[in-house]
Amino acid sequence: MVDAHQTFVIVGGGLAGAKAAETLRAEGFTGRVILICDERDHPYERPPLSKGYLLGKEERDSVFVHEPAWYAGADIELHLGQPAVHLDPAARTVRLGDGTLIAYDKLLLATGSEPRRLDVPGTDLAGVHHLRRLAHAERLRGVLRSLGRDNGHLVIAGAGWIGLEVAAAARSYGAEVTVVEPEPTPLHSVVGPELGSLFTDLHREHGVRFHFGARLTEIAGQDGVVLAARTDDGEEHPAHDVLAAIGAAPRTALAEQAGLALVGPAHGGGIAVDAALRTSDPHVYAAGDVAAFPYCLPPGDGDDGEPTALRVEHWANALNGGPAAARAMLGQDVTYDRIPYFFSDQYDVGLEYSGYAPPGSYDQVVCRGDVGKREFISFWLSQGRLLAGMNVNMWDVTGPIQQLIRSGRALDPNALANPEVPLDSLL
Repeated sequence: MVDAHQTFVIVGGGLAGAKAAETLRAEGFTGRVILICDERDHPYERPPLSKGYLLGKEERDSVFVHEPAWYAGADIELHLGQPAVHLDPAARTVRLGDGTLIAYDKLLLATGSEPRRLDVPGTDLAGVHHLRRLAHAERLRGVLRSLGRDNGHLVIAGAGWIGLEVAAAARSYGAEVTVVEPEPTPLHSVVGPELGSLFTDLHREHGVRFHFGARLTEIAGQDGVVLAARTDDGEEHPAHDVLAAIGAAPRTALAEQAGLALVGPAHGGGIAVDAALRTSDPHVYAAGDVAAFPYCLPPGDGDDGEPTALRVEHWANALNGGPAAARAMLGQDVTYDRIPYFFSDQYDVGLEYSGYAPPGSYDQVVCRGDVGKREFISFWLSQGRLLAGMNVNMWDVTGPIQQLIRSGRALDPNALANPEVPLDSLL
């Protein structure tokens, strides 16, 4: 039983933090729940920021996890616009930016991640953007609308998911788009060269220009206005605005200051947690983008299936990780072993990706369906064992794909490639 006089504090006002607070109440916790948000907006979901909301198809209110009145009704104490600046695990206190000191019995770090910044001249110009927060999306939506109206140019640094989704949104407004990417294809570290060309072709068909094998070295401007973007191979691209979409970094400053164990950059950084999302301090937990949890790759020859520390920056991890951490804080037996999952929408292509197949981890890519029509499933295999699967414009297959990944069994590539063989039959 959890003492009704206990105080549980959640640092982070994103999806993971909001769902953790919701779960604490749903599981019957009657103590104090304090949710600390460094933004002034109530907790919101981030996928619409690069999808429906950015495209103008969804209204601002649609992004919020709960109606504002829900928090008072659930007796959740909200501190909006107040960052947590100091964590003292020995005293079990957290201090806010305004000096408020809050004592806790258990604490959840759901501090998320932040955009990586371009380290080149010109990033202080008004036309340089990032996309992580609702305020960023509001501003960028207006920028894309203006660029489309005036035949303006947007240069995007980075051909990852955010870069490609913003490129699709920008083209929907009629803006000219150039994407600068150091790798030879988009999403090179996620889908590899085998599938990267699919996204190159998709975006080129919609008028996007790619400049591969190059990095931005300067954003040129005058009187505070962006005029061009220059790359390390001597090229200059006309630009009225520039979006930095070069990845995100976990917000670990609070954990580092508190002396909690962190994961090295080789594994993506983040706060090290166990299978119950507990940090190196037994009273502190972490979930969402910032948490690096143990994930077991399917065992193969010479591989005993030892877990690797994995940090996942996607919606499903926050949606599921927040509630899992809340249950662990309540003393329930929790094992967080979700298969990583994310989705993307670009033009008329929708996709879902399950699993984890970093470069060098797989030895074969198998596809079933029609790749040319962009209606297919791709499978990344290692010694016949499924590491990851991506369904493109094909639906209701995520369940069996994740079951096949979890099984760790060797699969027949020919059966995987054959649309006549139900995926369920391979389990």
